[in-house]
Amino acid sequence: MSLKLGKNPITDGYYADPEARFYEGKYWVYVTHSKPFEDQHNLTAFSSVDLINWEKHENIIDMSDFPWIWGAVWAPTIIEKNGKYYLIFASNDIHKDTEPGGLEIAVADNPAGPFKGYLGRPLVPDIFRGAQPIDAHLFRDDDGKIYLYYGGWGHCILTLMNDDMTGIAPLANGELRREITPDDYVEGPCMLKRGDKYFFMWSAGNWIRNDYHVNYGIADSPEGPFKNCGKILESDPEVAVSPGHNGFIQVPDSDEYLIVYHRKQSDRGIGHDRELCIDKLAVFNDRIDPVKMT
Repeated sequence: MSLKLGKNPITDGYYADPEARFYEGKYWVYVTHSKPFEDQHNLTAFSSVDLINWEKHENIIDMSDFPWIWGAVWAPTIIEKNGKYYLIFASNDIHKDTEPGGLEIAVADNPAGPFKGYLGRPLVPDIFRGAQPIDAHLFRDDDGKIYLYYGGWGHCILTLMNDDMTGIAPLANGELRREITPDDYVEGPCMLKRGDKYFFMWSAGNWIRNDYHVNYGIADSPEGPFKNCGKILESDPEVAVSPGHNGFIQVPDSDEYLIVYHRKQSDRGIGHDRELCIDKLAVFNDRIDPVKMT
């Protein structure tokens, strides 16, 4: 790869759960504020034209449109459709269906927001097949279909967004939602397509311990099944520990890929000291090579 990157972490401060895109001539990374849970009240985005110098966009959601959100918001994902930008994020850390919150959706006219409430209610308000409604990831296939992957508590759920992004549409077999949990899955799903292969990535271990890592699997369909092909990102005590919850970027007009993720410095204890990093991701027809953290 000839692409040059800046230093890691890419920005000061503590951030986590990045989702990465390329919109309107810029690289965008959407993140959680890595703070105590009760202090995560909005989301931040970073933008760059060169992957080295980053502009911060704070408080990108108009939270007045979500009066039922009393707790944290975190783990954003975004997709552009027909000139609108749709942002999905988790709220309130719900533990049962009667609690308000879940996965929320907001919309804006540009990647920086402000993102306004889109439905007047959560998009996914319930726990389905044991999956807490968190850690959403939107993926557009070559046919234009937009898939939504999500789920914590060791369960991954797949569904399909409808045409106006107001809800879910049936999958190929008629189901509205289906569990596709691969082995050693905890949270943080992410889908990359190269050629006719679907490369599914997910986080496992525990984000507050050094065993946090990213696995991957390959399938011929966005619906899987995805067999665990092994780890592609894990702790290296000489560099950093607890790397995970990744997104990715395909560099425009190239076959070069970058992995965007959070990690902690080896000389710091557990906690919210998660930092935002980018490294090169080597994707081939039949594999993803382990990432060398820098």
